[in-house]
Amino acid sequence: MSRKARVERNTLETRIRASIDLDGAGQASLETGVPFLDHMLDQIARHGLVDLEIVADGDLHIDAHHTVEDIGITLGQSFAEAVGDKKGIRRYGHAYVPLDEALSRVVLDLSGRPGLVFEVDFVRARIGEFDVDLFHEFFQGFVNHAQVTLHVDNLRGGNAHHQAETVFKAFGRALRMALEPDPRMQDVIPSTKGSL
Repeated sequence: MSRKARVERNTLETRIRASIDLDGAGQASLETGVPFLDHMLDQIARHGLVDLEIVADGDLHIDAHHTVEDIGITLGQSFAEAVGDKKGIRRYGHAYVPLDEALSRVVLDLSGRPGLVFEVDFVRARIGEFDVDLFHEFFQGFVNHAQVTLHVDNLRGGNAHHQAETVFKAFGRALRMALEPDPRMQDVIPSTKGSL
C-alpha cells in the first residue's frame, strides 16, 4: 500500500503545494521562502524517514505568520491523506532528542483527534529573522488537519536554535515510531473503537 499524498492549498495569503511519502528515505525538497523553517522541515524528513516536498509562495512582505501556519495546515492535510485508515501501525510515538545543552521530548498519538500541548519556553524571541512564536502556529495547523494529538516539551536549553532543532528532530522520530508497522497488529486498526 502506498502511503503518499500531494495537497495544494491556495488562499489570498498563500499558495502552497506539499507532497509526502511516509515510507521514504528522509529526502526533502523545500522552497518555503522561510530559510529557518526549511531547516526545521528538513529535520522532520531526515529523522522521520519521510520524503517531503514543499513549495510555498506567501505574503512574506507582511511577515512569515501566514506562510508558516499554512504550511503546517497543508502538511497536516497531506499527512492525513497519506496515513489512510491507520491499519497495522503502532499509532503512538515518542522521542527524546538532545543537542548539546538542549533536550526535548515529543509524544504523539495518531488518534483522529486534534490536540496540541506545546511547552517550549524559548530563551530568545527570534532565531535570526524567524519569530519563534510561529512554531506553535505551525504545529497547531498540523495537528488540526492531521488529526493528531501532540505533546511537545522542551525540558532544557540555553540556545534557541538548539531548542528548536531538538523539538523538530524529536517530532520526526516520534512520527517515525508511530507510523511503523506493528507486526502483531497487521491489518487491525489500533483502537478499541475500530476506527481512528
